[in-house]
Amino acid sequence: MSLLMIVVLCGCETVQPWERGILAKEEMQWQTNAAEAQLRNQIYASKEASSGGAGASGGGCGCN
Repeated sequence: MSLLMIVVLCGCETVQPWERGILAKEEMQWQTNAAEAQLRNQIYASKEASSGGAGASGGGCGCN
């Protein structure tokens, strides 16, 4: 049990105030552009012929 706690605590890192600017850059984000993410979700929903789950509406035609 103590070995597990040591491994888990080794993953913790304190971010200094001057390092936060680097982490806030666009390259460090999961989704860099909200419009691009919405377009990808629309394409995924139209190709899968399903809607819901990701918030997209529409059928298989790709038009909303």
